[in-house]
Amino acid sequence: MTRECSVLLPGVCAALADPRQPGLDDTCLEKLLDWFRSLTWFDPTVELVQNNPCLTELLSSVLALPEPSPSILSFALQLAGILASSENRFQHLQQEKLLGRLFGQAGPRGRTVWEDASVRSGWVKGVHSMVHHQPALHFLCSEGGMDVIFALQGDPSLFVASAASQLLVHMLTFSVESETSKPLSTKDCEWPACAQMIKRHIEDSLQSSSASRIEQSLKLLTSLFGSCYAAWTEALWLDIAKQIESFLVEETVQAQHMLANLLLNVARSPVFCDTEGSFWALVTSALEHLTPVQAGPLAVGLLRLCKCPQDVRIQALTVLLQPMDCILRAASQPLEYAGLLDESVSDPVTVESLLSSKASCAALLCQTLAHLEKLLSLKHLRVDLPHLSLLRSLMTILQFCNGFLSPTSPLGSTISRNLINCSRVQKSALDVLAALSEKKGCDTLLGSLFDVLLAYLESPNTSPTVLKKAFQATSKWLVHLQELSCSSSQCQQTEKILEDVFVVLQKRLCSPCWEVRDSSLEFLTAMVKGLRDQDEFRQCLLSSEVQRLTENLLEDPESYVRASAVTAVGHLACIAYFAPGSPVVGNHFNKENTVAKLQEILSTDSEGFPRRAVISIFTKWLREGCTGQLEDTEQFVSRVIQTVEHDLDWEVRLGGLELIEAFCSQTIGQRGLSECPYAPASSAAPAPTHQQELLQVFCRAKLWGFLFRSLCDCDKPVGQRACDILIGLRGNFYPMSTLENPQEIEDSPAGRGIAWLQRTLRQGSLAQNFPTDGGDGVDFQDPESMMIALGAIDLLELHDELNKSSDHVEESPQSLLQDILATVGTIEENEVDCY
Repeated sequence: MTRECSVLLPGVCAALADPRQPGLDDTCLEKLLDWFRSLTWFDPTVELVQNNPCLTELLSSVLALPEPSPSILSFALQLAGILASSENRFQHLQQEKLLGRLFGQAGPRGRTVWEDASVRSGWVKGVHSMVHHQPALHFLCSEGGMDVIFALQGDPSLFVASAASQLLVHMLTFSVESETSKPLSTKDCEWPACAQMIKRHIEDSLQSSSASRIEQSLKLLTSLFGSCYAAWTEALWLDIAKQIESFLVEETVQAQHMLANLLLNVARSPVFCDTEGSFWALVTSALEHLTPVQAGPLAVGLLRLCKCPQDVRIQALTVLLQPMDCILRAASQPLEYAGLLDESVSDPVTVESLLSSKASCAALLCQTLAHLEKLLSLKHLRVDLPHLSLLRSLMTILQFCNGFLSPTSPLGSTISRNLINCSRVQKSALDVLAALSEKKGCDTLLGSLFDVLLAYLESPNTSPTVLKKAFQATSKWLVHLQELSCSSSQCQQTEKILEDVFVVLQKRLCSPCWEVRDSSLEFLTAMVKGLRDQDEFRQCLLSSEVQRLTENLLEDPESYVRASAVTAVGHLACIAYFAPGSPVVGNHFNKENTVAKLQEILSTDSEGFPRRAVISIFTKWLREGCTGQLEDTEQFVSRVIQTVEHDLDWEVRLGGLELIEAFCSQTIGQRGLSECPYAPASSAAPAPTHQQELLQVFCRAKLWGFLFRSLCDCDKPVGQRACDILIGLRGNFYPMSTLENPQEIEDSPAGRGIAWLQRTLRQGSLAQNFPTDGGDGVDFQDPESMMIALGAIDLLELHDELNKSSDHVEESPQSLLQDILATVGTIEENEVDCY
């Protein structure tokens, strides 16, 4: 603790203990506790409480109050626990007779204030902080604290109940690991006293007829096995495994819904990964007996494990695929195609019953589809998914949902009625469909798949959110389609699909619904990104009305649509205008008009989203070399910078800096120097000719003024990026050993301007009058001045300042204590004024 804080602390403690003072807000108290945690974390000595007696005085004063504020009492309990976390300070507080009055039978447990949940929470947190040594553990057991914690497991406050459960996990782990030196068995007598109490409590609760007690113990066990992988957990598991197994088959106790997480945490533990027999047999039993909704999370968790018996993996996959298999079988009877499964794990009637109920059908399918999407995203899955049958099942679900499939079986008809226009299932199915596009073995169904997707894109009944998902799935499958080897029949199929897609897209771009127009533009951009090199795609695009309609949407009344239109036009330009040999579509739609239109949006659009999109597109063009097709890249960059530097949106200004970064990297690379401004500087400076050329280019582009002004930007990310760019540029002009000495240049005219600039930059965002070009200020167009500025200004110091946390002063302990005292002082002054 600093001397300044030790001087302020007594006043703060006196204010906290004064019942006349209104309570400080919880955030302030929590910051104080965080500070004390940091003080005690690395220092177990008693000096903190000996040198600051005001801390024990605060605890005594709060205990002496007849009706203490719940928030202050909770704070005192937590503070006492933090202070007692080391054995030395624990003994000191015991000598002061404080711990028994706080956490023992004489404490707040028997008082009215205990009814406040914040006090119970403070008690549990205090105990948790304290129990890090044997004396604290023995103290708690001797003072009846264990019974209190057991009772708090069922507290009406979920926060208190959860904290009590976590405390028991901590105490059990600490007791076993600090008091035993040899492996434990299932015999209670071998376990330490505190661990015995908790173990017996768990076993008694699991065997009780109380559903709430069973649930509490299952939560505790789930947390324990999820956080502790010590060998002794196997002994505990062997004691409770039979009881856990009984919950799977007994209908009298409804605990099945909690078993999946428990078994999954146990399965993740390295203690059980090589176990053959009992544990994995229990997992198999759970997959059989839990309902499909309960077994789903367990199944997907098992499939993601590195170490799991292969027969258990196959069984888990079977559980996940059962609803999809049921969909296929219900769609056509007799079955036209092979199903997903040869046999079921659990009774198929259960799945059929859930899918037949409108209340449970969508929920089961959405959960199943979410699990399948997770599995498809894994790079290494240790069991084979039947991709083709899964695709067929997804198409069936989507056709059930839009009413395009008329099943012949009674079950199929029921499921179809349950799913009609169900957007939840449609979106989930389309997500899985998109993920499946990256897998092999589905090519035989491509024609039917695009029929289903086009039906969704065309249907007026498709909701905007479902349409967005349909667009995303379609773009991914179009990319997959282009990756296939192209026979003549395949090329004809691809061309026909693309033509149909563009017909639909043209209609959707004219939709009265702005969300549909926005999704259509995003779809177009995704297609251009994935298919820009494909001749069929380019021909279909340039022969359609899509480009004209997209440019019209640059004037859409909705800003989100204008932003998406900017992005789409920017990507289209790379095909239509900037690519070698690209045809110019009409006289009106050419690259000059497009660039002028985007620059107009950048300078005049009232909303930030379109302007951000424009600067992002300009940067993309620059990085891809598209602006080389323009008359003068330097002039282009200069015009953009002069517009962007006055923009009120910090993200637009930041985008302008990214444009500068791309321009500098490209310019330096073209002149044979480092291709990246952040490459390490060479041992000697670049040739003077190259230096002069670069400096002149950058001066003509007017980027220096924007970079240096951005260092004083009121939005820190802008200043940080500008500083990074300047440091990178300096590395291309100055080896580290040849930086200018500010003292040597201050007497020259340019040097005085640079010194002024340096002083201004040190003011940061508080700078009022930034130096302007010419006059007595800094000439940002003068290469010599800019060379001197790069070498003389301490950019590394500015970098450190800009990267300091904005609250590095305000959040200091000293500032916190001063704020508390200032608040107290203001209250006291107001009381004096009243008289």
